[in-house]
Amino acid sequence: MTTVTLPTVPPPQRYTVAPGRSLAELTAWYGPLPLRRQRVPLAEASMEMSPDAAQPAFRFSFDHRELRAVLTSERVDTVPGDRLQLTGDLDLNGVAFPVLLRLRVVERAEDRLLVVGAAKLPYRLLRRATGFRLPWRLPATRLRLLVAAEFA
Repeated sequence: MTTVTLPTVPPPQRYTVAPGRSLAELTAWYGPLPLRRQRVPLAEASMEMSPDAAQPAFRFSFDHRELRAVLTSERVDTVPGDRLQLTGDLDLNGVAFPVLLRLRVVERAEDRLLVVGAAKLPYRLLRRATGFRLPWRLPATRLRLLVAAEFA
């Protein structure tokens, strides 16, 4: 009599960010000068590992009076030097704006992942496409969205 072991498919894993374990910041730049830096609450962040997908899916949800948006990843590439490059969409006012978010993996363990990264957004294109506006006193040329999150 022989024993046959059937392969088991691991269940999909969903990692989330605990409250108080994340940071998001929006900085308005005019040329080389930062004009305004403001913390943006990260309402929700998740990383979902599906057994049938080759790469994880990231989702960041921002909740601020100026920035109510959801950033979802479509493609995740690994870059040498323990870095991730997320190509995705920033859903702002019902319009999907393409974003490239470069993340650096600060710490990696079996059950957690700590990442820090930034996306640079051209302000004029973002304003035309989505209607997003900063106060008139800020003559910004680009925005930087900084994200730090610990997925566990």
